[in-house]
Amino acid sequence: MEQYTNFAKVYDLFMDNVPYDKWAERIRDILHKENIFDGLICDLGCGTGAITERLANIGYDMIGIDNSYDMLDIAMEKKYASGNDILYLCQDMREFELYGTVRAIVSGCDSLNYIQDLSGLEEVFSLVNNYLDPGGLFIFDMNTVYKYQNILGENTFSEVRDQAAFIWENTYDNNKRINEYDLNLFIKLENDIYKRFEERHVQRAYTFDEIVSAINSSNMQLEKYLDADTYGDLRENTERILFIAREKGK
Repeated sequence: MEQYTNFAKVYDLFMDNVPYDKWAERIRDILHKENIFDGLICDLGCGTGAITERLANIGYDMIGIDNSYDMLDIAMEKKYASGNDILYLCQDMREFELYGTVRAIVSGCDSLNYIQDLSGLEEVFSLVNNYLDPGGLFIFDMNTVYKYQNILGENTFSEVRDQAAFIWENTYDNNKRINEYDLNLFIKLENDIYKRFEERHVQRAYTFDEIVSAINSSNMQLEKYLDADTYGDLRENTERILFIAREKGK
């Protein structure tokens, strides 16, 4: 089953509680502290363009990369509505290509947890480093092992809206640190008929040390890390970590 196909149709509906404005403002503040007030920024795993659009509104020239045509279709609709000049590319982040370097690359909403092995994560980070301007920033977040073990793993979540509903079942393999999401979607069609769709999503939990190792192996330098939800120090129950890394040579 492909990921983010039918789910793309209702993704924004069910993500309406996500603080995208706050996330974009946080990225802006980090960039401004580095005197990055304009120029090219790449959003890796951009999805429907929620962060991409917001950074474009701030004044950055945006490139959005995602491997789901369906998610990018929604992003393109937003682009046409806003008039923002955003370049969207359908590419696998493990093999993405840009036309040149950019001032920063961002990746939010645990997109990088979809990379299921450490060597793949290292490949992504190496490409990021390759396409960053000298001293450029990589700002990204990732779900923690704690979140998969204690919040998601072996739990079922559901939500019902007028236009759609979902049942989301999680299965977590503690040894492989792989979490499988079985997603049943019920989407309203014409004549108030609901059609069922199924998707399976797979993510990997990485330890903090593994992520730092991948940053170092790509020849980037870890500058800072924070609890992505509180923007404070990491805690035992931190669910997502925000990392800031810097290009230090090719």
